[in-house]
Amino acid sequence: MVRELRLPALKISQGSQRTLFAFAVDGKLVPEFAAVSRVKRGGEGSVLGYQRPEVRSHIAEIRRYLESLNPMIPNAIVVAFDNRVRSEPLPNDNGGHGTVVVPLTDDSDAAGQAAWVVDGQQRLAAIREAEVSAFPVCVIGFMADNDEEQREQFMLVNSSKPLPRGLIYELLPSTAGRLPSHLERRRFPAQLLDILNRDSGSPLHGMVRTPTTPEGFIQDNSLLRMIENSLSDGVLYRLRQDASDPQHAPGTMIEVLKRFWAATASVFPDAWTLPPKRSRLTHGAGIVSMGFVMDAIADRHRSSGVPTEEEFRSDLEELVDVCRWTDGYWDFGPGMQRKWNELQNTAADVQLLSNYLLLQYKARVWSRPRAAV
Repeated sequence: MVRELRLPALKISQGSQRTLFAFAVDGKLVPEFAAVSRVKRGGEGSVLGYQRPEVRSHIAEIRRYLESLNPMIPNAIVVAFDNRVRSEPLPNDNGGHGTVVVPLTDDSDAAGQAAWVVDGQQRLAAIREAEVSAFPVCVIGFMADNDEEQREQFMLVNSSKPLPRGLIYELLPSTAGRLPSHLERRRFPAQLLDILNRDSGSPLHGMVRTPTTPEGFIQDNSLLRMIENSLSDGVLYRLRQDASDPQHAPGTMIEVLKRFWAATASVFPDAWTLPPKRSRLTHGAGIVSMGFVMDAIADRHRSSGVPTEEEFRSDLEELVDVCRWTDGYWDFGPGMQRKWNELQNTAADVQLLSNYLLLQYKARVWSRPRAAV
């Protein structure tokens, strides 16, 4: 006797020949009726299947989330049914309510199963491995006559344009739940950046380009990298570690960032008001490199706490003669002259500029006696 899974479902007609079924089922049961069609080449070189291999790191991320306190996966799994799947309408119902009947199999051969996973294989793998007794998911199933139709739907589902990074960064500060690790790491820096961009008393007010401040000309990712660098091994890291009350640390960090960038705007007024194409100060290379200078100045004044805006300004003024933000040539050493706008936002150029500015700062300022407090 064939085992069957009977699931309450909503039957949806799209166009003249398309039928979908929407239903809920324990995600741990899906592998009993739906297989994954791995992409491979047949004997004559033809493409078979369509799914990429499992991405273990991605599955591990989802699994950790599933095992957290209050997980939710609202987006549906998409499966393609073969003709063994049938639907049974409810008596006297004309609204599409009924039951979808899916045969189950113990056959380890994927070809024996009545459905194929079109979208959601990583989520299903995580549910399969998660240490939870059950995890219901929403499923959309459609009838597919052949592998070509399944492949077509797979490409349509997975070819949509991903969310712009800027939108994700702007949404991060208003989230509170657990997120994938790469977003979790950026949530706090994004919170600091959001304050700097929205605070009318900030030297960066309205200058950071985001979906809600499209008139800004400094790239959000450049400032996020600067903040992340300092949180990793700079003055912001020290403030976070030294704070007796972690709740007060962000306020102190914001104050330091405001002071430094206000001093920068004061010392380099022309370069500060120009977009990146006309100024390497507001360019990614300049923003990230100046972040390292901020950390160096804060380290020099460490014994007295954090530098004042005037202390930042006084130290930065010594670098005016060696900076070529908007014209001229950077002199990085013998045979290493670069036109001001040849510096790009690459790891090599950022390191080159950072090392140069720090070297100049150490030579011109570091050993200079500090003013008495």
